[in-house]
Amino acid sequence: MNVKTIQIIVSGRVQGVGLRACVRRIALDMNINGTVMNLPDGRVQVVAVGESIILEKFLSMLYGCPRALIRDIQVIEINFQQFEGFFIIKGGGEDQYNTLNISRFLRDSDI
Repeated sequence: MNVKTIQIIVSGRVQGVGLRACVRRIALDMNINGTVMNLPDGRVQVVAVGESIILEKFLSMLYGCPRALIRDIQVIEINFQQFEGFFIIKGGGEDQYNTLNISRFLRDSDI
């Protein structure tokens, strides 16, 4: 089993269209843990933990989210992070970006 953590940055018309809820629904259906949040610049950030092959399928399924118009998805592998579930982090794009919000969802980290 090849479990990894990836950071996904989604750009296009991706805020205010239900993308975060769609991403969470797909992640939960696929047993992927992590977070999704709006960024202040209009993009959406996803941190996802799962098996490599499942994460590839997850990425392809993001394009099927209704009402969102995804123009680009950037993916980088990051240090392993362990989450207990998949969470929508509120306040990213609407308020100020606070990377410390994510720490309360982390159980353990190898960082």
